[in-house]
Amino acid sequence: MKRNKRDRQKNLQVTIKENPFITDEELAEKFSVSVQTIRLDRLELSIPELRERIKHVAATKFEDEVRSLPIEEVIGEIIDIELDKTAISIFDVKPEHVFKRNHIARGHHLFAQANSLAVAVINDELALTAKANIHFIHSVKEGERVVAKAKVSNIDNEIGRTIVEVQSFVNNQLVCKGEFEMYRSGE
Repeated sequence: MKRNKRDRQKNLQVTIKENPFITDEELAEKFSVSVQTIRLDRLELSIPELRERIKHVAATKFEDEVRSLPIEEVIGEIIDIELDKTAISIFDVKPEHVFKRNHIARGHHLFAQANSLAVAVINDELALTAKANIHFIHSVKEGERVVAKAKVSNIDNEIGRTIVEVQSFVNNQLVCKGEFEMYRSGE
C-alpha cells in the first residue's frame, strides 16, 4: 500500500528500529516502492545501510557478551548469541573470498565463519578448537549471504571440552555443517 513520503519515512524508521536486519529490498516490497526510494529515504533520515546497522547492533549488543575472543575477530557478523547455548552470524561473500575463475567461495572462509562462531559461543575466557569435522555440501557464490547457526550440544567440564555443532545456510539451503570439539580453560 502506497503512503505519502512523510508517513512512509516515519513507518520506515519504526520498521528498521524493530528489525535492524531488514534489507532495502524487503523494505521496498513492504512499502511498495523502489529500492532506490528506500535508499533515498534512509539517506534523508540518516539511517545507515544494512551492513553498518548490523555492525552497530553486533558491536553494542554482543561486545560484552562474547568472552572467548574480541568481537572484531569473529569472521562474519554475530546477530544473536546466548553463551554456551546458541549463536548466529552472517557472512557476505565478496570478490576477495572467491576463486576468480568461477566465483565460488573458498572453503576456508566458510570454515573460518563456522569456527569463529564455535569459539564465540563458548562462555569462557579461553576457547580453542581441539578438533573439527566439517562437510561442504553445496558451493557458495560471490554475492551470497551465509547464515551460520551454532548450537552447543555437550559440555564436559571434567575434561574441559565442549561440542558445538554449526550449520551454514544460503537462502535456507544447507551449504556446510560441522562439529567442533572446543577446549575451554574452565575460567
